[in-house]
Order: sequence, then structure tokens, then C-alpha cells
Amino acid sequence: MPTIGYAELPVPAGADAPDVVGALAALATTLDPHLVQHVTDLADRNSTLSTAPQHTVAVADDGTTWIKTDSGSNTWVTVWEPLPVWQNVTLASGYQSSAGYTPQARLIGKQVSLRGRIERTDGQVIANNGVMVGTVPTACIPQEQVGAYAGTCSLAGDVVIGVGKLEVLETGTSSTLGDAGDITWWSQDGPTATGTPWIAINGEYWID
Repeated sequence: MPTIGYAELPVPAGADAPDVVGALAALATTLDPHLVQHVTDLADRNSTLSTAPQHTVAVADDGTTWIKTDSGSNTWVTVWEPLPVWQNVTLASGYQSSAGYTPQARLIGKQVSLRGRIERTDGQVIANNGVMVGTVPTACIPQEQVGAYAGTCSLAGDVVIGVGKLEVLETGTSSTLGDAGDITWWSQDGPTATGTPWIAINGEYWID
């Protein structure tokens, strides 16, 4: 049968035999890959559409939208998805959230955002020379390189600079301070201050 349109839809011509059932089946078969496929979630997509052709579009119940990029494998790209929920950071022994700012992590794609403040439970200052204050959720652990960025801290007491280095240790590493996924703090005030009352872990890093 001849075809029309960019999708090359089969349309019976005058020379074709009057096979209505066959013509409708051919049209439906050609149309199907061009339709938006409805799935419940990621597991349902992988189960029902693993053999779908390249360029298939699937939408989950929560609005997550994917496009298949390879007919030979179950490979997709995410076009849109809802923002993941914030997950609580596990605080190290002797530490707690400060002033109601709960330490949390959010993973979007391959980037992690951290937020919140941490203080000691005994009311003492957090030391300057490197200390482990918490651990990120498993999915937020860097896989290749340490996650490092500048963090801020309280200016109370004899703190002058109010900035330090925050690191999230990567997979396969460990130190005297902690293991993969542990959050460490290093003050830039050095010997000019004994420590700070609280630190803010707000910042971003990549996990790949």
C-alpha cells in the first residue's frame, strides 16, 4: 500500500484489494509507535516497553516523561520528572540540627543539593581542624571524585572569616575522618578561632 505523511501511514489505493481488516491492522501497527505510551512507573515502562522502537515516548502516572533512544536496548532519556523529595542527612554522634534548619539532601539527575545547619549537642563549638558531622543518603554518594565546596558558619565568638570547606567523601575512599558519603568540615579561620557554634552545609556537588 502507498503511504502518506512523515509517519508513512499506509493508505489503501484503488489497486489494493478491499481488505478492510488488513488495512486497519496495518494502519494501527504503524500508528502505535507514534502514540504516547501510558505506563504506571519506571518498572512498568521497563517491563512493557523494553522492545519498543527508538523514539517511543512514555508517560508515567506522576507525569515523568521518557523518550527511548535505542531500539536494541532498554535505553531512555528523561524529558521531565517531578522534583524528588528532600532526604534527611544522618548526623554524626554528638551533632544535631541547628535552629530548626534540618540537614537534608536532594538528588536531581547527577547533582546533589545539601541544605541545613549542624551544631554540637553539648553546646560546644565545632572544631576547625577537620571533623565528620554527618552522612548523605546512599544515592547521594559521589562515585568518582570527592564532592567539595565552600560552606558558611556562624560568626559568633572569635570567628573572623566565617567560611570553611565541606567535603562529601567518594566511593572507595576513607580517611581518619570518615568513609564514603561522610560529610567533613574544615574551617578556614585556622588558629584565629577555637571553633564555630554551627555550620551550614548548603551547597551542590556532582556524583558522577
